[in-house]
This record gives sequence, structure tokens and C-alpha cells, in this order.
Amino acid sequence: MWLTNSSVGRKVVMSVTGLFLILFLTFHALMNLVGIINLKWYDAVCEFLGANWYAVLGTLILAAGFALHIIFAFWLTWQNRKARGNDAYSVTKRPKTVEWASQNMLVLGLIVLCFLVLHLFQFWAKMQVPELMGKTVLAGSHYLGAVFSHIWVVPVYLIGFCAIWFHITHGFWSAFQTLGTTNDKWIERFKCIGWWWATIVMLMFAAEVIYFAWYFDAFKF
Repeated sequence: MWLTNSSVGRKVVMSVTGLFLILFLTFHALMNLVGIINLKWYDAVCEFLGANWYAVLGTLILAAGFALHIIFAFWLTWQNRKARGNDAYSVTKRPKTVEWASQNMLVLGLIVLCFLVLHLFQFWAKMQVPELMGKTVLAGSHYLGAVFSHIWVVPVYLIGFCAIWFHITHGFWSAFQTLGTTNDKWIERFKCIGWWWATIVMLMFAAEVIYFAWYFDAFKF
């Protein structure tokens, strides 16, 4: 199959799944914003996205998107290093035209992956999974309090958001370039759009984490 048998096809898979995950992050940030406005509304959103068929279907699609993105990222990295051979170990300076994030996408991705595992353990594993098993679960705001009442969570989450920001600012325009929708004029526009998009979404996440930590007394010793 072309999407798996060629490097271009693998990059297309990376691009499509990456853009899909950016849209999900945007939705997630907006959903968390509801918690700042009103925790009861946030609980209602969590209940709506609980153990029902559309939420489970969405979770499976999202999991597939993450899995494909991660698998193809390692696949392409291995392929590129194999193609470079001994040159991969030579010490060279980063060209001025190459972004720092571009040369460190795998490292950034690994940081994001560790952050994702932590986040899933703190929320999804304790909210949707027990509900799927038929157990009674507490309101979503209860889990916000359980997580963000610990001061160590704030710096860990902010580090995760920084890694995601670098990952998105490069990945956004790179995805459109791979899909063949850019030229010399539009590549700069997509870079600008990606920078602002990633910045706004990550600032929303950061503001939400700081607010929830303050609300649930993490800053009170």
C-alpha cells in the first residue's frame, strides 16, 4: 500500500494524523475552559463524554490517531537514520534555515508521549475506564481537584505544554507542506498560523492548569 510502502506515504499519514490531533487539542482546551467558567458545566460535559457509544467511538478514533502518529514517527526516524548510515553520527552544525524543533521532533515527541501517559493515568484511566466497567464514578471536577491540588503537577504540565508547542509549531506547516498545499508564499503563512494557533491553545492549557491549581489550593502551603 502506498501509504506504508513509500516514505512520502508515511509522511502523509504523519501529516494527516498530526493535524487531526491538533484539532483534538483545540477541542480539549476549549472543553477545559468550561471548567474555569463553571465547574458544574464541566461536570455536565464530562458526563456527556462518558461511557456511551459515541464517546467510546471517539476515544477509539483518537487512540488510533495517536498510535499511527507515534508508530510512523519512529518508522520515519529509523528510515532516515538508516539512509544516512555513518553520516548520522558525524557532528555537524545546524543550518540556519533549519528550525531547532525540526531536528528534535522525536525528542519532543517522546516528552509529549510521557506527558500523555501521565495525563491518561490521572484522568482517563480513573474516569471513563471505571465507567466502562460498570462502576460508579465521581464528577469530573472531583478528578480536577485530585490532580491539581498537588503543586508538582503545575511545572510538569507546563513542561509538557512547552514540548507540545514546539512540536505543533513545526508540525503544523510541515504537514501542509507534505500534503502539497503550500508554495513560497503560503509556507510562511502556514508558519504564522501554526505559531499563533499553537500559542493560543497552549496558553489556554497553561492558564487552565494554573487556575485549577489555585482553585484547589495547590498554592496554599
